[in-house]
Amino acid sequence: MLAYLLDLTKMEIILAEPRGFCAGVKRAVDILAITLEKYKNKCQVYVLHEIVHNKYIVEDFKRQGVVFVNSIEEIEDNGGILIFSAHGVSKNIEDKAKRKGIQVIDATCPLVSKVHKEAKRYENSGKELILIGHENHPEVKGIRGRVNNPIILVQTVQDVRNLKVKDPDNLSYVTQTTLSIDDTREIIVALKLRFPSITGPDLKDICYATQNRQNAVKKLAEIVDMVLVVGSKNSSNSNRLLDLCTARGKRAYLIDNYSCVNKSWFQGVEKIGITAGASAPDILVDELMDYLKVNLSVRISVMPGGIIENVQFKIPNLV
Repeated sequence: MLAYLLDLTKMEIILAEPRGFCAGVKRAVDILAITLEKYKNKCQVYVLHEIVHNKYIVEDFKRQGVVFVNSIEEIEDNGGILIFSAHGVSKNIEDKAKRKGIQVIDATCPLVSKVHKEAKRYENSGKELILIGHENHPEVKGIRGRVNNPIILVQTVQDVRNLKVKDPDNLSYVTQTTLSIDDTREIIVALKLRFPSITGPDLKDICYATQNRQNAVKKLAEIVDMVLVVGSKNSSNSNRLLDLCTARGKRAYLIDNYSCVNKSWFQGVEKIGITAGASAPDILVDELMDYLKVNLSVRISVMPGGIIENVQFKIPNLV
């Protein structure tokens, strides 16, 4: 009966704009692809952690022979080429790779590298550092490992209320790049209310792509009945897109690909919104669209007023 109803229902699919790959992810994926092509018959290519947080991308590179490792110790001395992921790494990991004689290619997103430099600059000026971010996220680990002194991690406004600092007049903060804009804004306001002398970059460290995708999905959620977010479960920015939809009372699902879709989701739905996290490739959205065209009677449009992104990051010369 459900299949019969679905066949008769004319649904509208509205695509968020922008969606999918950001410039930092594209750069990291391109670096790995070029490196693999150049060295695949000469030496082993390794990546520390996932190059980006997307299952499809990682599995595709595994099939091509890339070895993903969780620590430098898994690589033999003077063995192969190691690529650092888009999320960045600590100074200690960099130094350890050098000591082992491993050739390194750094695919850290330039916007993450910018946060590394900011954190170091604040520390060099004598500031006690606060980091707004998610504990155990690779980017957070990398930022913490770029300075010599401990960084206080703040994840919520409540954390700000519970903060104990050495000198309330000598504080600075930096932020993870893939956070919720709204949540981060609230935390920054709370920090400034409690510590009026604190310095930091406002929302500038949350990357342009994160902001653009979050703003787009907010608008999308207002005009659809349900949202499908294409992205992996361990993708911070994809999860924030999901959160923004549910916070607006809309049903939303985070899916790796079209095979995760349950047709029962579409009962009573007239408008479906589709977006994709910054680490989700276009092919996953394309395959989802093809699946919906086959299984539903649909018309497709792109959400008007979306931002067209033209940001590009240079590939390092070493590649």
